[in-house]
Amino acid sequence: MTSCEKCHGGDSGCLELPKADANFVIIGNMNVGKSTLFSRLSGKEKSSVNIPGTTVSISSGKIKGTESMIFDTPGIHSIFSSNEDERASRDVFLLPALQEKRPGIVLTMDAKNLKRSLAIALQYAEYGLPMLVVVNMIDEAASRGIEIDYHKLSEKLGLKVCTTIAREGIGVHEMQAGLAEARPSALKLEYSDSVEKFLDLVEKLLHPKHISSRALGLLLLSEDPAMELYIQEHFGEGMLSQLKDLVADYKQAESAPLEVSLSNYYQKEAAKIADEVQKVEAPTRNPFILTFGDWCTQLSTGVPIAIGILVVMYYFVGAFGATFLVDTINGAVFEAVLIPWVTSLVEPLPSEFFRDMIIDPDFGVLPTGVFLALGLVLPVIFCFYIAFGILEDSGYLPRIAILLDRVFQKMGMNGKGVIPLVMGFSCITMAILTTRVLNTDKEKNVASFLLFLCLPCAPLLAVMLIILDKMPVSATITVFGLIFSQIMLAGYLAHKLLPGGHGPLILEIPTMRVPKPWAVLKMSAMKTYFFMKEALPIFIIASLAVFLFQRVGGLAFLEQALGPVIDKVMGLPEKSIQVFIKTMIRRESGAVELDHLSSIYTNLQLVVNLLLMTFLAPCVNAIIVLFKERGGRVATAIMGAVIVYAIVLCSIVNHTCQLLGVTFTN
Repeated sequence: MTSCEKCHGGDSGCLELPKADANFVIIGNMNVGKSTLFSRLSGKEKSSVNIPGTTVSISSGKIKGTESMIFDTPGIHSIFSSNEDERASRDVFLLPALQEKRPGIVLTMDAKNLKRSLAIALQYAEYGLPMLVVVNMIDEAASRGIEIDYHKLSEKLGLKVCTTIAREGIGVHEMQAGLAEARPSALKLEYSDSVEKFLDLVEKLLHPKHISSRALGLLLLSEDPAMELYIQEHFGEGMLSQLKDLVADYKQAESAPLEVSLSNYYQKEAAKIADEVQKVEAPTRNPFILTFGDWCTQLSTGVPIAIGILVVMYYFVGAFGATFLVDTINGAVFEAVLIPWVTSLVEPLPSEFFRDMIIDPDFGVLPTGVFLALGLVLPVIFCFYIAFGILEDSGYLPRIAILLDRVFQKMGMNGKGVIPLVMGFSCITMAILTTRVLNTDKEKNVASFLLFLCLPCAPLLAVMLIILDKMPVSATITVFGLIFSQIMLAGYLAHKLLPGGHGPLILEIPTMRVPKPWAVLKMSAMKTYFFMKEALPIFIIASLAVFLFQRVGGLAFLEQALGPVIDKVMGLPEKSIQVFIKTMIRRESGAVELDHLSSIYTNLQLVVNLLLMTFLAPCVNAIIVLFKERGGRVATAIMGAVIVYAIVLCSIVNHTCQLLGVTFTN
């Protein structure tokens, strides 16, 4: 294998770069995050496209903010496979919609399994199409002690390389911007003399417009029917007959099957590149760590370990993050410096309306949007990502999946169900997408229902801990006790009511190891930054929307119309309406609003409201993804069941506590 110079737009010897309106196809192995990346890149309107010669349909949609189309494809192991799904991933480039203009490839790699992904990249490099490499799941690779030199990888492939954590949206914007830099690979692959001789003949006979003659030749050697039909339509029956005779001559001269010899070749070359660009930390030989990893999967030792980990996480995220850090930052930065400074800046403004919009303590954009988001959510979510990163980096999460396999079977899932549920504590929207790791529709429906009903996402959890920290520990036990008990109860009921079964637990178990502090901190800071970058504008918009809604009398109207019902059924104050409005825009925005209004609530009302915010429904984004993933009928059923379940449960909690005289006060 040799490397030629990178292709630039002005080099007449290179294939043309994709134009701004070029279409792209997402290609990669199974379970590398293609569909998650597709969902992040595409808008709400998606359609299905049938691949000619197969029964397979793939999804397509416009890339956000552009006129370019993006196509999702099934996972592929080799372009020479006879599997129908894999044939669709190689024949997609023959679609008329892609032949209208030169398409590009978004080659998605799994950072944990670089060699496997590189073998696919080498195969698609032969298509001669502009390509962008996206290395996904870099956080999971780091947790397994895998370090990749992305600059060297880019040099080896002669392609731009982007890194992403697609499920959380990290790096997706930069990757979308990098589409303009997609170019044909600068690699020159060298096969056996007989294969190269055949490819040279094909190159002399054919001059295709859309994909390279080398790709046509390789697929002809594998007797791909779609490629034969393409040649017949574009070059005539006579040309196809001549080429098939050449293929027959090759087959007669070579005894070994082409698919086997080429697969071995690609794997060998991929291994060479992987060895040069990545370092893999050797598995630990510490006997205690290995033994501890075994303890985590055994019932007698795993349950106490899991409880201990939850307690430590609570004190780190709750006591340290939600109390010490939040109080310190708010007192030293916001209350002492920023709020007085901004107040003095806006005081000279002649318009009282604009002054209130900016700095009003109850509805102003800065106090209820920016300051509360940065002062409350940011420090606690950073602590949460650190705690979660330690569990991930240590290899504990797959072990708890094994430990809880029997428990999850009672809820209609196997132990892999713990993955989307744990992800739900980070982001419900992305957790719904990760339900794809489950095997059956029933498992996916049960997991989606539980995510909608019972899981507080990290920002909501952050503010919950701040609010609960000001109350007796009985309030915390009640809130989280009900949340976890409802996960079990609702899951059991869903298992009994929904038809179908669950698949066996098949899971990769990384070696248990001591987490690397710097790597965990770096990844936690990156995730926190990207979350706040995405969430802060939503906080501002939600605060501005509520301010304007309040000024035109909207809140007063809703309080009068729905206030009595909310008060009588769940015992909540009328101002809870504005909390619910912000919650639907963004869950954590509603939670921050609840903390902002906490002085008008009793402790019992705060407990009921926190439960209602957890159980009622996640944000609008999660609702949209639910409908996309589960379909209109199932999503509507889940939404209806969640709303009824939440209102009934919170009403029972309110009236039971009042009847028993429970107030959650010291």
